[in-house]
Amino acid sequence: MTERTLRIGVAGLGRAFTIMLPTFVADDRVELVAAADPRADARQRFADDFNAPAYETVEALCDDPNVEAIYIATPHQMHARHVGLAAAKGKHILVEKPMAITLEECRMMVATARTASIHLVVGHSHSFNTPIRRAHEIIASGAVGNVRMINAINYTDFLYRPRRPEELVTEQGGGVIFSQAAHQIDIVRLLGGGLVRCVRAATGAWDRTRPTEGAYSALLTFANGAFASVTYSGYGHFDSDELVGWIGEMGLPKDQSRYGAARKALEAIDTPADEAALKNARNYGGSGAAVQPANPPGLLHQHFGFLVVSCEKADLRPLPNGVMIYDDAARRLEALTPPRIPRSDVIDEFYAALMHGQSPVHSGEWALATMEVCLAMLQSAREDRDVVLAHQIGLPQ
Repeated sequence: MTERTLRIGVAGLGRAFTIMLPTFVADDRVELVAAADPRADARQRFADDFNAPAYETVEALCDDPNVEAIYIATPHQMHARHVGLAAAKGKHILVEKPMAITLEECRMMVATARTASIHLVVGHSHSFNTPIRRAHEIIASGAVGNVRMINAINYTDFLYRPRRPEELVTEQGGGVIFSQAAHQIDIVRLLGGGLVRCVRAATGAWDRTRPTEGAYSALLTFANGAFASVTYSGYGHFDSDELVGWIGEMGLPKDQSRYGAARKALEAIDTPADEAALKNARNYGGSGAAVQPANPPGLLHQHFGFLVVSCEKADLRPLPNGVMIYDDAARRLEALTPPRIPRSDVIDEFYAALMHGQSPVHSGEWALATMEVCLAMLQSAREDRDVVLAHQIGLPQ
């Protein structure tokens, strides 16, 4: 029997919402009943698509009595304030990664949620992906022994996709540490047990026209003795989707003829305002917006680059179609059924917390620990030293 529908309001109708929209539309456990965005075209599109109110401010959205929970997908630097507004009105919260851009903001968000007795879940991050979760289940079963080493790499064109000016300013949450490391660190923490002891990192900012971190490498040491090497480049040259059969991050086959398209699109841009306008045009409600259908032909599971987990008895490699297991005797694919609804794992966790009182993995406390690692990467690179962590937590039992 289908359980009751959760009524969700959306704060921010930008890129993150556009990616989550197929999930919200296809999953009958949730219903979009309201939204907020400063852009009039986005509000009108939402009102037309969902026959629901669309407000100019998040405050007005939080005042809507028909909204039970709010999906916060506003710019990074606004998350803390908007979580505070929603919690003050008793709304449960699903907030996009990164949780916030300072540890002080993260701690405030956790405390606010506790005081208001509401659930706070942070996602989407790619640690929700089914192949990652399945690899974690295999590890937790004890069948492959303890995790000893993790190697994660991802090469994309992230830095050359259209950006608002603040997205190229680290102090305002710009660059790959906040937007991309939040995915990669969440993945390796989930698979490595959560408790990172120290971080050593280097970052790269190699394009003066995009003056923020576009690349990083870091070594994470866990309290249990495991270690993880994480590398990311968003400079638009090598594409690590080549290592996963040319399946893109969203789980669809990639058009290899579009190599360099992101850089080429920026060549026609004259000013930061023009670039911001191009980004807005591609967001929900914009003239160039395109929303992926919920279950397009060829859809596989989403991923975040190349990943190998070395355990005592086997290596595991999550892939868009399953988990490769390399043990002492053989290599084999544990195939996973293609997703019917993309990112339904996010709704699974949020719905189970609200309706059944299950402790979410991606709680505010978990996300705070992930952001501590990300911020430690920036500090380690800046100060050229190891950074010891103090706010890590393990997986819920």
